Amino acid sequence: MFVENVEWQIRQQPHHAMIAIFRRKTRVAAALFLVLVVYLIVGLVPQRHDTLYGFTYVRTSYDWSKQPLKYPISEYTPLPTGRPLSLPKVQYAFTTDTSPEGVAREEVLASRRAEVKDAFVKSWTSYKNVGFGYDELMPVSGKGRDAPGFGGWGATLVDSLSTLWIMGLKDEFYEAAAAAVTIDWADTRDTSCNFFETTIRHLGGLLGAYDLSLETALLEKAIELGDMLYMAYDTPNHMPPFWLDFDDAKHGNQVAGNHDPSASVTSSSLEFTRLAQLTGNDKYYDAINRVTLVLDEWQNKTALPGMWPTFFDFAQLQLDSDNSFTLGALADSLYEYLPKTFAILGGLEPIYEKLYRGAMDTVIKNLLFRPMTPNKDDILFSGNVYVSSDTGPHLTAEGQHLACFVGGMFGLGSKLFNIPEHLEIGEKITRGCVWAYDAMPTGIMPEIFNLFKCETLEPCEWDEAQWENEADTQLTKGFKNARDPRYLLRPEAVESVFLMYRMTGNSEYQEMAWRMFQAIRNATETDLAFSSIQSVREVDTVKTDSMESFWLAETLRYLYLTFSSPDLVNLDDFVLNTEAHPLRRPR
Repeated sequence: MFVENVEWQIRQQPHHAMIAIFRRKTRVAAALFLVLVVYLIVGLVPQRHDTLYGFTYVRTSYDWSKQPLKYPISEYTPLPTGRPLSLPKVQYAFTTDTSPEGVAREEVLASRRAEVKDAFVKSWTSYKNVGFGYDELMPVSGKGRDAPGFGGWGATLVDSLSTLWIMGLKDEFYEAAAAAVTIDWADTRDTSCNFFETTIRHLGGLLGAYDLSLETALLEKAIELGDMLYMAYDTPNHMPPFWLDFDDAKHGNQVAGNHDPSASVTSSSLEFTRLAQLTGNDKYYDAINRVTLVLDEWQNKTALPGMWPTFFDFAQLQLDSDNSFTLGALADSLYEYLPKTFAILGGLEPIYEKLYRGAMDTVIKNLLFRPMTPNKDDILFSGNVYVSSDTGPHLTAEGQHLACFVGGMFGLGSKLFNIPEHLEIGEKITRGCVWAYDAMPTGIMPEIFNLFKCETLEPCEWDEAQWENEADTQLTKGFKNARDPRYLLRPEAVESVFLMYRMTGNSEYQEMAWRMFQAIRNATETDLAFSSIQSVREVDTVKTDSMESFWLAETLRYLYLTFSSPDLVNLDDFVLNTEAHPLRRPR
């Protein structure tokens, strides 16, 4: 403020500013020196510019863009060229209802948005109070903590940027952005970072915030991080490991893993493609394209042709060493990113449609199941398959909260690739997750549970005796058990509800989302924020003092968007990464 005040006075009233200085001759020399210094300061103070908002940028102390590669690439595969294709519309053609009923409905939605926003502001304020330097707030004790493998780079800070913008919290956004652009990626106590989580939360968070705000400083910070994460591909076969070890990366000692979760080593295509589009640097696209080509090569050579196993041996490039298959934990975003990468490339790379179609054909035939319920509910879930060399594929009717994203994925694939039946499947999976929410005393589905399944995807008769003999009969009929009854503030169910609303225009999904939000708020709220809970089976919930960044980045963002104007983050303008960060589709 001192420099700003002096600058204003000299520029607006130069004569009056000088009178007092020259009253005594003995002060002339000092005054002239002071004037010179002030003018120099004023000349060096940048003019205020709305798009810069006074950012002080701190460049990372280790420049990974200058790090020599142990395994250099002779020629990068370029981004697909040409005008993006005119792809089918993803979002329903909403119209404005100006009738009295429509106006009343908008008032209801505005009230719901406000309540979701209040939950976010409460969580954000408590996090900010413990310090942006922490990855997470502990919402019961009020302490801050750093998550293992996250580098201590303020995961919640970066992950929340887009939510702040979307909710219209612009002052808070610029305060957070100002903190984010001071992150030094070399300033960490960790010797390595989780390549997948850092990509989706930090890189995705910065890119999404840039695509919304067009603040160049955020893109610059994303490029710094992208150059660091790019080093994960500097391995003998250019396949990334689970952990990006900083010292190994500097000395060319990295190798891909031999038992890494498939999602963690294949789910960078959205973020790296967008970074290539924004910078014009093909190295980022080349890196993820090499992984995609491996997926293409192995798609029909695994134990369950069409799908890829849960774990990869990328070190030997052998993708047939694991016989387990799932759309849930450890594999999820591999499949999620197939239609999304197709969209962000403007349909110019057809391989992603090929991979999606092949994978979903196998999923429908082998992983989807209809639960046996007394009411013959028309719902579906995605289970897990193990392929035995003797008996072939065996389906376990296990439900996972993480797998609830599948409904939205089928919907997106239906729209982009003109597969109408996939929208119907996606709706049934989404409604299945909502059914599981409604089935629990808290109104929230468990982390992992088992169901009784029908032999086909068609309705089947209820077997009361089987349920009494094999199930935990304290649960709603249809459930066999709730073997992991926790709720971790996860977003996947509300994610699919949001996407189904935007794709179908059916306001029933807004009612589902409201019911889910109320249940989550009632079960998880603390004095400071919201906490994971020990069991969704107990109405008097036990809080576990954990609030991961995806609560603010995804769960509350999806809920807010469900009650917002369809033009806010229009699905024909943006692709949402697996952390709900909106990346702009090219035009």
